[in-house]
Amino acid sequence: MTPQFIGADADRALDWRGLGRAIADGHHLPRAEITDSFLYRGEDTVLSRAAWIDGLGLLVKTATIFPGNTAEGRPVIGGSVSLFDDDHGTLAAILDFHLVTKWKTAGDSAFAASLLARPDSRRILIVGAGTVGRSLHAAYSAYFPDAAFTIWNRSPEGAARFATDCPGTEIAPDLADAVAGTDIITTATMTPEPIIRGDWLRPGQHLDLIGAYRPDMREADDTALTRARLFVDSRETTIAHIGELKDPIARGVISPSDVIADFYDLGSGAFARQSEDEITLFKNGGGAHLDLMTSAYILQQAGGA
Repeated sequence: MTPQFIGADADRALDWRGLGRAIADGHHLPRAEITDSFLYRGEDTVLSRAAWIDGLGLLVKTATIFPGNTAEGRPVIGGSVSLFDDDHGTLAAILDFHLVTKWKTAGDSAFAASLLARPDSRRILIVGAGTVGRSLHAAYSAYFPDAAFTIWNRSPEGAARFATDCPGTEIAPDLADAVAGTDIITTATMTPEPIIRGDWLRPGQHLDLIGAYRPDMREADDTALTRARLFVDSRETTIAHIGELKDPIARGVISPSDVIADFYDLGSGAFARQSEDEITLFKNGGGAHLDLMTSAYILQQAGGA
């Protein structure tokens, strides 16, 4: 059978809450087998991830991240996604890399926020006005339809473009004030050093960290981690690999046991907010198993299965 190609036009067939249900269902299947491979050259990264979920399929995803491409007008992120049949191992589909990444990344965080943020959250701050930030606006809008959005970006010009693309979004001139005045903070930056200070946080907030994907990157400081109850999408792809957790664990600021739950704990009820006043923190680390769940959902919605 000729493998299908699922392109960017499949976007219109997808639904953020539908993806959330697919993520939940995927975590009730047998635990995924996952392998990650990271290669670094200066600030450039090649990340290859593979996953196999019995009953769902196999996936291989490779991403290239070259931050310097910005100066040349080239895309910073590129890659490929291949989905294989679970029964026979044959190539079932080649999916648009950016389509899968968009829906996996923002859908992962918005689904987590639907479980960890206060249900009455009405003010959402997006930190980082890039492509992921725009996807977060769409994903969070699906789960919090009455929310008002604010954008903060290092470049005021970038924030202004974001506000034009996402009508009704206010621009925050000061990050500390913006954090203090919101219910949910979601960060999608390329910063190597923390920009979210734990001293800025107040009881009842939810902090969603997306940007740090390397061992030498952080978006939130130690105080933020020690003040919050900590959750991740996958212990396997975050604790030993991503600086947001790996760095403070190595220095004894927190321990692996401080991570309360990941998505495989959904059935136990541990992946949940316990009180209105607690601060919840979610680290979105991604993982090929989430790409697999997302790709299988996209293929199904696009009419391929």
